[in-house]
Amino acid sequence: MKITVGIPPKDSEEAVALYWDAFGEKLGFTMGPKYQALTFVRSVLRPDHGICAHDDDGKLLGIAGFKTVHGSLVGGDFSDLRRVYGWISASIRMTLLALLEKDFENERFLMDGLFVAPEARGMGVGTALLDAVADEAKRRGYTQVRLDVVDTNPRAKALYHHVGFKEIKTVRIGPLKHIFGFSASTTMVRDV
Repeated sequence: MKITVGIPPKDSEEAVALYWDAFGEKLGFTMGPKYQALTFVRSVLRPDHGICAHDDDGKLLGIAGFKTVHGSLVGGDFSDLRRVYGWISASIRMTLLALLEKDFENERFLMDGLFVAPEARGMGVGTALLDAVADEAKRRGYTQVRLDVVDTNPRAKALYHHVGFKEIKTVRIGPLKHIFGFSASTTMVRDV
């Protein structure tokens, strides 16, 4: 397995599909229909904010995204939403997405999503990507990595525990669970 910082142009479409496969259930109500969501993700994907795992033949196995003051793997702003959804629909979506958004922080390196191709799950790709995120954080001068995991993803939470992340707080989202499909989000940190 080869780990690299940045998403090669040849993998951008696969990255969009993998992202939606991982997060579409949580974001589907807010960002759907799927064809529009994929158009939006494609338009805002920041290849310089991702770390990739490839197999020996160059097939994309997974990506870990991160967030900095310069952006995130999949971010965008109101004008990006407006181009895909129109003004009124973008306004509604922006309001809903703002309820999920966690600000960039300077204390810790913020991981912004981890997703692995279905056929590569259970092969150590997630662990390798998490270690690469920790290495990138250290290279940038951070002493910790932070991430958030939802309660409907116990497999990811178990992986994060396995590689040394510790829970620091859990936030319940109340009635918003009917929109996003999860009830709580746990913030976890790992020393690097």
